[in-house]
Amino acid sequence: MRRPGRLRTIAAMIRDKSATKPAKDAPQKAAAKKAAPAKTAAAKATVAPAGKKGIIAVAPPSFRRERALIKRGVWPVAGCDEAGRGPLAGPVVAAAVILDPDRIPRGIDDSKRLTAEERERLFDKICATAQVSVAVASPSRIDRDNILRASLWALKRAVVALPEAPRHVFVDGRDRLDTECDCEAVIGGDGIVLSIAAASIVAKVTRDRLMCALAQDCPGYGFEQHKGYAVPEHLDALDRLGPTIHHRRFFAPVAAARAKHMPWTVEPVQDLFAVTEVEVQVEASVEIDASAGL
Repeated sequence: MRRPGRLRTIAAMIRDKSATKPAKDAPQKAAAKKAAPAKTAAAKATVAPAGKKGIIAVAPPSFRRERALIKRGVWPVAGCDEAGRGPLAGPVVAAAVILDPDRIPRGIDDSKRLTAEERERLFDKICATAQVSVAVASPSRIDRDNILRASLWALKRAVVALPEAPRHVFVDGRDRLDTECDCEAVIGGDGIVLSIAAASIVAKVTRDRLMCALAQDCPGYGFEQHKGYAVPEHLDALDRLGPTIHHRRFFAPVAAARAKHMPWTVEPVQDLFAVTEVEVQVEASVEIDASAGL
């Protein structure tokens, strides 16, 4: 009778011999193994573009919040947004939109995600199916009130100008409007709430058309191209030609151009930190008693 230890030793020897013994098809397996990585890499190269690896899909705005209010009996519901806070020239344009739940145009999205042709097409459809109003804050109002207050003023005016007074308003941004109805501020709302997205399209298209009209009155500035934003071409025109009445006086590049071309319009600013010498005269007849304060 064989001992168990002996059997384990023999089994280990068999395994060692089978591991060291070359198989008949070893060359073919080795060649296939070497070729495998190249095949996998080629497969990845063809699959990656089709799957758009690394691209994050962004969900379009929805009508979910509006429908939730409709189920609670709150209607009409408006969305409002503005266009033109950042440019150096031109007005701020605000728009308010009440979408018809039964006739919502397809393709509404944040105006920044759409091409000019898509915005124009959707603008016509929104105006044909929804209640729309527009308000404009001029450059002079922006100079007087500052850009934030002028924008909020225009947004409120757009809401008030709607054909039907809304019972709830969604506004893009973090600032609520002083309206008679409930107002809800939604940060990034033009990419979340469908009514705000529709308003962003109306405001953007309206302002772009206004800037193209201003370009005819002010040739050389390229308003029809950059719509008043601070692109290099616009800054170069400001430096060469100076500002127009459509520029915002207190935006830094415009103020610099005014100082260069119209220095008489620049008001001197008093330096609040300037040190002025004050002459103090003390009569010689006044004697100070050192012990008076004791």
